[in-house]
Amino acid sequence: MRLRHSSLAAAPPHLRLRSAVPDRQIRQAAAAICEDIRTGGDAAAALAANKHGGGFRRVPDSELEMAAERADPDLVRAIEESIRAVRAFHQTQVPDDQSTSPTPGVEITRRWAPLQRVGAYVPGGKAAYPSTAIMTVVPALVAGVREVVVVSPAGRDGDMSPALLAACALTGATEVWAMGGAQAVAALAYGTESLKRVQKIVGPGNAWVTAAKLAVYGDCAIDLPAGPSEVLVLADATADPRLVAADLLCQAEHGPDSPALLLTTDPTLPERVEEEIERLLPELERAPILEQALTGHGWALVAPNLEAAIGFANEYAGEHVTIMTEDPELTAKAVTADGSVYIGRWSPESAGDYATGANHVLPTGGLAAAYGPLSVEDFGSWRQEQRLTRGGLSSLLGTISCLADAEGFTAHRLAAELRFETEGT
Repeated sequence: MRLRHSSLAAAPPHLRLRSAVPDRQIRQAAAAICEDIRTGGDAAAALAANKHGGGFRRVPDSELEMAAERADPDLVRAIEESIRAVRAFHQTQVPDDQSTSPTPGVEITRRWAPLQRVGAYVPGGKAAYPSTAIMTVVPALVAGVREVVVVSPAGRDGDMSPALLAACALTGATEVWAMGGAQAVAALAYGTESLKRVQKIVGPGNAWVTAAKLAVYGDCAIDLPAGPSEVLVLADATADPRLVAADLLCQAEHGPDSPALLLTTDPTLPERVEEEIERLLPELERAPILEQALTGHGWALVAPNLEAAIGFANEYAGEHVTIMTEDPELTAKAVTADGSVYIGRWSPESAGDYATGANHVLPTGGLAAAYGPLSVEDFGSWRQEQRLTRGGLSSLLGTISCLADAEGFTAHRLAAELRFETEGT
Protein backbone atom coordinates (compact mmCIF):
# COMPACT_ATOMS: atom_id res chain seq x y z
CA MET A 1 0.00 0.00 0.00
CA ARG A 2 1.70 3.16 -1.21
CA LEU A 3 0.79 6.55 0.19
CA ARG A 4 1.14 9.54 -2.04
CA HIS A 5 4.47 11.20 -1.34
CA SER A 6 5.47 14.86 -1.31
CA SER A 7 7.94 17.19 0.25
CA LEU A 8 6.32 19.64 2.62
CA ALA A 9 7.14 22.52 0.30
CA ALA A 10 5.33 20.81 -2.59
CA ALA A 11 2.30 19.64 -0.58
CA PRO A 12 -0.89 20.16 -2.60
CA PRO A 13 -2.97 23.23 -1.70
CA HIS A 14 -6.00 21.20 -0.62
CA LEU A 15 -4.04 19.91 2.37
CA ARG A 16 -3.58 23.47 3.59
CA LEU A 17 -6.94 24.94 2.56
CA ARG A 18 -9.37 22.42 3.99
CA SER A 19 -12.99 22.46 5.00
CA ALA A 20 -15.38 20.25 6.93
CA VAL A 21 -18.23 21.63 4.83
CA PRO A 22 -19.52 19.36 2.04
CA ASP A 23 -19.64 20.47 -1.58
CA ARG A 24 -22.35 22.80 -2.82
CA GLN A 25 -24.48 20.09 -4.45
CA ILE A 26 -24.73 18.05 -1.26
CA ARG A 27 -25.52 21.16 0.74
CA GLN A 28 -28.33 22.12 -1.63
CA ALA A 29 -29.79 18.61 -1.67
CA ALA A 30 -29.58 18.29 2.12
CA ALA A 31 -31.23 21.69 2.56
CA ALA A 32 -34.10 20.55 0.33
CA ILE A 33 -34.58 17.43 2.46
CA CYS A 34 -34.60 19.55 5.60
CA GLU A 35 -37.22 21.87 4.17
CA ASP A 36 -39.38 18.87 3.24
CA ILE A 37 -39.22 17.62 6.83
CA ARG A 38 -39.89 21.09 8.23
CA THR A 39 -43.11 21.42 6.27
CA GLY A 40 -44.14 17.77 5.94
CA GLY A 41 -43.46 16.30 9.38
CA ASP A 42 -43.90 12.57 9.88
CA ALA A 43 -45.09 11.90 6.33
CA ALA A 44 -42.05 13.61 4.83
CA ALA A 45 -39.71 11.81 7.24
CA ALA A 46 -41.21 8.44 6.30
CA LEU A 47 -40.91 9.28 2.61
CA ALA A 48 -37.27 10.28 3.05
CA ALA A 49 -36.60 7.04 4.91
CA ASN A 50 -38.06 5.02 2.03
CA LYS A 51 -35.98 6.97 -0.47
CA HIS A 52 -32.68 7.31 1.35
CA GLY A 53 -32.81 4.55 3.98
CA GLY A 54 -32.07 4.78 7.68
CA GLY A 55 -35.58 4.13 8.97
CA PHE A 56 -38.05 6.28 10.87
CA ARG A 57 -39.30 4.76 14.10
CA ARG A 58 -38.88 5.23 17.80
CA VAL A 59 -37.18 2.29 19.47
CA PRO A 60 -39.35 1.08 22.37
CA ASP A 61 -37.78 1.24 25.81
CA SER A 62 -38.40 -2.50 26.13
CA GLU A 63 -36.19 -3.10 23.08
CA LEU A 64 -33.39 -1.06 24.66
CA GLU A 65 -33.68 -2.95 27.94
CA MET A 66 -33.67 -6.28 26.15
CA ALA A 67 -30.55 -5.32 24.19
CA ALA A 68 -28.74 -4.52 27.44
CA GLU A 69 -29.92 -7.75 29.08
CA ARG A 70 -28.87 -9.92 26.14
CA ALA A 71 -25.55 -8.21 25.46
CA ASP A 72 -22.34 -10.13 26.04
CA PRO A 73 -21.20 -9.54 29.64
CA ASP A 74 -17.77 -8.46 28.43
CA LEU A 75 -19.37 -5.83 26.18
CA VAL A 76 -21.53 -4.59 29.05
CA ARG A 77 -18.47 -4.28 31.27
CA ALA A 78 -16.59 -2.40 28.54
CA ILE A 79 -19.50 0.00 28.00
CA GLU A 80 -19.88 0.58 31.73
CA GLU A 81 -16.17 1.20 32.17
CA SER A 82 -16.17 3.65 29.28
CA ILE A 83 -19.21 5.42 30.77
CA ARG A 84 -17.43 5.65 34.13
CA ALA A 85 -14.31 7.20 32.59
CA VAL A 86 -16.26 9.64 30.40
CA ARG A 87 -18.41 10.71 33.35
CA ALA A 88 -15.37 11.21 35.60
CA PHE A 89 -13.56 13.36 33.03
CA HIS A 90 -16.58 15.45 32.09
CA GLN A 91 -17.69 16.12 35.66
CA THR A 92 -14.62 18.35 35.99
CA GLN A 93 -16.02 20.56 33.20
CA VAL A 94 -19.28 21.68 34.81
CA PRO A 95 -18.92 25.48 34.94
CA ASP A 96 -19.17 27.53 38.10
CA ASP A 97 -20.88 30.92 38.28
CA GLN A 98 -18.54 33.87 37.78
CA SER A 99 -18.99 37.31 39.34
CA THR A 100 -16.96 40.49 39.06
CA SER A 101 -17.26 44.16 39.94
CA PRO A 102 -15.48 46.24 37.26
CA THR A 103 -16.69 49.47 38.90
CA PRO A 104 -17.87 50.13 42.47
CA GLY A 105 -21.63 49.68 42.61
CA VAL A 106 -21.66 47.46 39.48
CA GLU A 107 -21.82 43.67 39.69
CA ILE A 108 -21.86 41.34 36.68
CA THR A 109 -22.56 37.63 37.12
CA ARG A 110 -22.24 34.91 34.51
CA ARG A 111 -24.47 31.92 35.15
CA TRP A 112 -24.36 28.70 33.19
CA ALA A 113 -27.48 26.58 32.78
CA PRO A 114 -27.99 23.25 31.00
CA LEU A 115 -30.18 22.88 27.96
CA GLN A 116 -33.45 21.03 28.41
CA ARG A 117 -33.60 18.78 25.33
CA VAL A 118 -30.70 17.76 23.07
CA GLY A 119 -30.39 15.53 20.03
CA ALA A 120 -27.36 13.27 19.61
CA TYR A 121 -26.57 11.97 16.14
CA VAL A 122 -24.76 8.63 16.23
CA PRO A 123 -23.50 7.31 12.87
CA GLY A 124 -24.71 3.84 11.91
CA GLY A 125 -25.90 1.74 9.03
CA LYS A 126 -22.73 0.02 7.78
CA ALA A 127 -21.00 0.25 11.18
CA ALA A 128 -22.12 0.60 14.77
CA TYR A 129 -20.76 3.23 17.16
CA PRO A 130 -21.81 2.51 20.75
CA SER A 131 -18.80 4.60 21.79
CA THR A 132 -20.32 7.69 20.16
CA ALA A 133 -23.54 7.15 22.10
CA ILE A 134 -21.42 7.22 25.25
CA MET A 135 -19.51 10.33 24.14
CA THR A 136 -22.68 12.31 23.45
CA VAL A 137 -25.21 11.09 26.02
CA VAL A 138 -22.99 10.96 29.11
CA PRO A 139 -21.67 14.57 28.91
CA ALA A 140 -25.20 15.79 28.29
CA LEU A 141 -26.48 14.07 31.42
CA VAL A 142 -23.48 15.29 33.42
CA ALA A 143 -24.38 18.81 32.28
CA GLY A 144 -27.89 18.35 33.60
CA VAL A 145 -29.79 18.01 30.32
CA ARG A 146 -33.20 16.51 31.07
CA GLU A 147 -33.91 14.84 27.72
CA VAL A 148 -31.30 13.32 25.40
CA VAL A 149 -32.63 11.98 22.10
CA VAL A 150 -30.35 9.62 20.18
CA VAL A 151 -30.87 9.15 16.44
CA SER A 152 -28.93 6.60 14.42
CA PRO A 153 -29.66 5.02 11.03
CA ALA A 154 -30.88 1.46 10.89
CA GLY A 155 -29.19 -1.04 8.59
CA ARG A 156 -30.65 -2.31 5.35
CA ASP A 157 -32.57 -4.93 7.29
CA GLY A 158 -34.25 -2.18 9.29
CA ASP A 159 -32.60 -3.21 12.53
CA MET A 160 -30.20 -1.26 14.71
CA SER A 161 -27.00 -2.61 16.20
CA PRO A 162 -27.71 -4.46 19.46
CA ALA A 163 -24.42 -3.05 20.82
CA LEU A 164 -25.59 0.50 20.12
CA LEU A 165 -28.99 -0.15 21.68
CA ALA A 166 -27.30 -1.61 24.75
CA ALA A 167 -25.08 1.47 25.03
CA CYS A 168 -28.10 3.76 24.76
CA ALA A 169 -29.84 1.84 27.53
CA LEU A 170 -26.79 1.84 29.79
CA THR A 171 -26.04 5.53 29.30
CA GLY A 172 -29.61 6.54 30.12
CA ALA A 173 -30.67 8.06 26.79
CA THR A 174 -34.21 9.41 27.03
CA GLU A 175 -35.34 8.43 23.52
CA VAL A 176 -33.77 6.42 20.71
CA TRP A 177 -34.88 6.69 17.09
CA ALA A 178 -33.92 4.52 14.14
CA MET A 179 -33.38 7.38 11.71
CA GLY A 180 -30.40 8.74 9.83
CA GLY A 181 -29.05 11.20 7.32
CA ALA A 182 -30.26 14.70 6.63
CA GLN A 183 -33.85 13.76 7.48
CA ALA A 184 -32.85 12.79 11.02
CA VAL A 185 -31.13 16.13 11.58
CA ALA A 186 -34.16 17.99 10.23
CA ALA A 187 -36.60 15.98 12.37
CA LEU A 188 -34.57 16.83 15.47
CA ALA A 189 -34.33 20.50 14.52
CA TYR A 190 -37.93 21.13 13.51
CA GLY A 191 -39.83 18.33 15.20
CA THR A 192 -42.60 16.25 13.68
CA GLU A 193 -45.99 15.07 14.90
CA SER A 194 -44.31 12.22 16.78
CA LEU A 195 -40.90 13.69 17.60
CA LYS A 196 -40.55 16.79 19.74
CA ARG A 197 -37.90 19.22 18.51
CA VAL A 198 -34.60 19.68 20.36
CA GLN A 199 -32.66 22.80 21.29
CA LYS A 200 -29.31 21.58 19.98
CA ILE A 201 -27.90 18.79 17.81
CA VAL A 202 -24.51 17.26 18.54
CA GLY A 203 -22.50 14.38 17.14
CA PRO A 204 -20.51 13.44 14.04
CA GLY A 205 -21.80 12.26 10.69
CA ASN A 206 -21.15 11.96 6.99
CA ALA A 207 -21.32 14.75 4.41
CA TRP A 208 -25.14 14.67 4.34
CA VAL A 209 -25.40 14.94 8.11
CA THR A 210 -22.89 17.78 8.16
CA ALA A 211 -24.71 19.61 5.39
CA ALA A 212 -28.04 19.18 7.17
CA LYS A 213 -26.62 20.56 10.42
CA LEU A 214 -25.52 23.64 8.52
CA ALA A 215 -28.94 23.91 6.86
CA VAL A 216 -30.85 23.94 10.16
CA TYR A 217 -28.34 26.15 11.99
CA GLY A 218 -30.17 29.30 13.02
CA ASP A 219 -33.37 27.39 13.64
CA CYS A 220 -31.57 24.96 15.93
CA ALA A 221 -28.15 25.13 17.58
CA ILE A 222 -25.42 22.68 16.55
CA ASP A 223 -22.09 21.73 18.05
CA LEU A 224 -19.99 22.10 14.88
CA PRO A 225 -19.86 20.81 11.31
CA ALA A 226 -17.65 17.71 11.43
CA GLY A 227 -16.75 15.70 8.35
CA PRO A 228 -14.89 12.41 7.86
CA SER A 229 -12.57 11.26 10.62
CA GLU A 230 -8.90 12.09 10.03
CA VAL A 231 -5.45 11.52 11.49
CA LEU A 232 -2.05 13.16 11.25
CA VAL A 233 0.97 11.29 12.63
CA LEU A 234 3.94 13.57 13.34
CA ALA A 235 7.07 11.42 13.56
CA ASP A 236 10.83 11.64 13.35
CA ALA A 237 13.61 9.07 12.89
CA THR A 238 13.02 7.66 16.39
CA ALA A 239 9.48 6.52 15.59
CA ASP A 240 8.57 2.84 15.34
CA PRO A 241 7.23 2.40 11.78
CA ARG A 242 4.87 -0.38 12.88
CA LEU A 243 3.21 1.88 15.43
CA VAL A 244 3.00 4.71 12.90
CA ALA A 245 1.31 2.34 10.45
CA ALA A 246 -1.12 1.15 13.11
CA ASP A 247 -2.13 4.70 14.03
CA LEU A 248 -2.69 5.63 10.39
CA LEU A 249 -4.88 2.55 9.95
CA CYS A 250 -6.72 3.21 13.22
CA GLN A 251 -8.58 6.30 12.00
CA ALA A 252 -8.56 5.54 8.27
CA GLU A 253 -10.85 2.57 8.84
CA HIS A 254 -13.73 4.93 9.69
CA GLY A 255 -14.51 5.34 5.99
CA PRO A 256 -13.17 5.53 2.44
CA ASP A 257 -13.03 9.33 2.64
CA SER A 258 -10.99 9.48 5.87
CA PRO A 259 -7.67 11.36 5.42
CA ALA A 260 -4.53 9.78 6.90
CA LEU A 261 -1.31 11.82 6.86
CA LEU A 262 2.21 10.90 7.86
CA LEU A 263 4.28 14.02 8.51
CA THR A 264 7.92 13.23 9.14
CA THR A 265 11.42 14.66 9.19
CA ASP A 266 12.88 11.26 8.21
CA PRO A 267 12.88 10.65 4.42
CA THR A 268 13.20 6.89 4.96
CA LEU A 269 10.21 6.54 7.27
CA PRO A 270 7.39 6.60 4.66
CA GLU A 271 8.68 3.52 2.84
CA ARG A 272 9.15 1.61 6.09
CA VAL A 273 5.66 2.58 7.23
CA GLU A 274 4.19 1.41 3.92
CA GLU A 275 5.85 -1.96 4.36
CA GLU A 276 4.23 -2.28 7.78
CA ILE A 277 0.84 -1.28 6.38
CA GLU A 278 1.13 -4.07 3.81
CA ARG A 279 1.82 -6.55 6.61
CA LEU A 280 -0.99 -5.36 8.86
CA LEU A 281 -3.72 -4.73 6.30
CA PRO A 282 -4.68 -8.34 5.43
CA GLU A 283 -5.45 -9.02 9.11
CA LEU A 284 -8.01 -6.23 9.38
CA GLU A 285 -11.77 -6.66 8.95
CA ARG A 286 -12.24 -3.37 7.11
CA ALA A 287 -9.30 -3.84 4.73
CA PRO A 288 -11.27 -2.81 1.60
CA ILE A 289 -12.32 0.47 3.24
CA LEU A 290 -8.77 1.06 4.43
CA GLU A 291 -7.39 0.53 0.95
CA GLN A 292 -9.80 3.13 -0.43
CA ALA A 293 -9.01 5.62 2.31
CA LEU A 294 -5.24 5.28 2.05
CA THR A 295 -5.22 5.23 -1.74
CA GLY A 296 -7.52 8.22 -2.08
CA HIS A 297 -6.64 10.26 1.01
CA GLY A 298 -3.34 8.95 2.35
CA TRP A 299 -0.23 11.12 2.23
CA ALA A 300 3.38 10.97 3.37
CA LEU A 301 4.89 14.44 3.71
CA VAL A 302 8.59 14.97 4.39
CA ALA A 303 9.54 18.14 6.24
CA PRO A 304 13.08 19.60 6.26
CA ASN A 305 13.06 19.92 10.06
CA LEU A 306 10.81 19.56 13.10
CA GLU A 307 10.00 23.27 13.23
CA ALA A 308 8.60 23.16 9.69
CA ALA A 309 6.66 20.00 10.48
CA ILE A 310 5.08 21.58 13.55
CA GLY A 311 4.19 24.66 11.51
CA PHE A 312 2.35 22.51 8.97
CA ALA A 313 0.63 20.51 11.72
CA ASN A 314 -0.76 23.73 13.19
CA GLU A 315 -1.87 24.87 9.75
CA TYR A 316 -3.48 21.51 9.00
CA ALA A 317 -5.26 21.46 12.40
CA GLY A 318 -6.02 17.76 12.40
CA GLU A 319 -8.81 16.03 14.25
CA HIS A 320 -6.43 13.40 15.68
CA VAL A 321 -2.71 14.19 15.96
CA THR A 322 -0.31 11.50 17.11
CA ILE A 323 3.19 12.58 18.12
CA MET A 324 6.07 10.11 17.89
CA THR A 325 9.24 12.17 18.17
CA GLU A 326 12.37 12.02 20.27
CA ASP A 327 10.82 14.42 22.79
CA PRO A 328 7.07 14.05 22.28
CA GLU A 329 6.16 16.22 25.27
CA LEU A 330 8.14 19.16 23.93
CA THR A 331 6.69 18.67 20.46
CA ALA A 332 3.16 18.48 21.85
CA LYS A 333 3.53 21.87 23.55
CA ALA A 334 4.26 23.41 20.16
CA VAL A 335 1.28 21.75 18.43
CA THR A 336 -1.51 24.17 19.28
CA ALA A 337 -4.19 23.32 16.68
CA ASP A 338 -5.66 19.84 17.03
CA GLY A 339 -8.84 18.16 18.16
CA SER A 340 -7.08 15.61 20.34
CA VAL A 341 -3.35 14.95 20.57
CA TYR A 342 -1.80 11.59 21.49
CA ILE A 343 1.68 11.85 22.96
CA GLY A 344 4.25 9.07 22.70
CA ARG A 345 4.24 5.36 21.92
CA TRP A 346 1.85 4.39 24.73
CA SER A 347 -0.94 6.74 23.61
CA PRO A 348 -2.88 5.18 20.73
CA GLU A 349 -5.87 7.00 19.29
CA SER A 350 -8.08 4.03 20.09
CA ALA A 351 -7.51 4.64 23.81
CA GLY A 352 -9.11 8.06 23.44
CA ASP A 353 -11.88 6.72 21.23
CA TYR A 354 -13.00 4.15 23.77
CA ALA A 355 -11.50 4.19 27.20
CA THR A 356 -9.64 7.21 28.60
CA GLY A 357 -12.75 9.33 29.16
CA ALA A 358 -11.71 12.10 26.79
CA ASN A 359 -14.38 12.96 24.22
CA HIS A 360 -13.94 11.60 20.71
CA VAL A 361 -16.44 13.94 19.03
CA LEU A 362 -13.87 16.29 17.52
CA PRO A 363 -13.56 19.07 14.91
CA THR A 364 -12.41 18.04 11.42
CA GLY A 365 -11.52 19.71 8.14
CA GLY A 366 -9.18 22.25 9.76
CA LEU A 367 -11.78 23.47 12.25
CA ALA A 368 -9.59 22.30 15.13
CA ALA A 369 -7.86 25.66 14.76
CA ALA A 370 -10.98 27.27 16.24
CA TYR A 371 -13.12 24.52 17.79
CA GLY A 372 -12.44 22.00 20.54
CA PRO A 373 -13.76 18.56 21.52
CA LEU A 374 -17.39 18.11 22.52
CA SER A 375 -17.66 19.01 26.19
CA VAL A 376 -20.11 19.66 29.01
CA GLU A 377 -20.16 23.36 28.09
CA ASP A 378 -21.69 22.42 24.72
CA PHE A 379 -24.82 21.24 26.53
CA GLY A 380 -25.63 24.53 28.20
CA SER A 381 -25.44 28.26 27.75
CA TRP A 382 -24.23 31.30 29.65
CA ARG A 383 -26.32 34.28 30.63
CA GLN A 384 -25.31 37.59 32.17
CA GLU A 385 -26.90 39.23 35.21
CA GLN A 386 -26.14 42.90 35.88
CA ARG A 387 -26.84 44.71 39.14
CA LEU A 388 -26.17 48.41 39.69
CA THR A 389 -26.58 50.58 42.74
CA ARG A 390 -27.50 54.29 42.57
CA GLY A 391 -23.85 55.17 43.00
CA GLY A 392 -22.76 52.66 40.42
CA LEU A 393 -25.12 54.04 37.78
CA SER A 394 -24.19 57.61 38.68
CA SER A 395 -20.51 56.87 38.06
CA LEU A 396 -21.32 55.54 34.59
CA LEU A 397 -23.82 58.23 33.57
CA GLY A 398 -21.32 60.37 31.69
CA THR A 399 -20.07 57.42 29.65
CA ILE A 400 -23.60 56.28 28.83
CA SER A 401 -24.77 59.73 27.77
CA CYS A 402 -21.71 60.49 25.65
CA LEU A 403 -21.76 57.21 23.73
CA ALA A 404 -25.54 57.28 23.33
CA ASP A 405 -25.33 60.77 21.79
CA ALA A 406 -22.50 59.67 19.49
CA GLU A 407 -24.65 56.85 18.16
CA GLY A 408 -27.82 58.91 17.95
CA PHE A 409 -29.60 56.72 20.50
CA THR A 410 -31.13 59.31 22.81
CA ALA A 411 -33.54 56.77 24.30
CA HIS A 412 -30.51 54.93 25.63
CA ARG A 413 -29.42 58.10 27.46
CA LEU A 414 -32.97 58.71 28.67
CA ALA A 415 -33.23 55.20 30.17
CA ALA A 416 -30.26 55.99 32.42
CA GLU A 417 -30.95 59.65 33.25
CA LEU A 418 -34.66 59.19 33.94
CA ARG A 419 -33.93 56.98 36.93
CA PHE A 420 -32.50 59.96 38.81
CA GLU A 421 -35.35 62.27 37.79
CA THR A 422 -38.02 59.83 39.03
CA GLU A 423 -36.14 58.75 42.11
CA GLY A 424 -38.44 58.04 45.02
CA THR A 425 -41.67 58.16 43.01
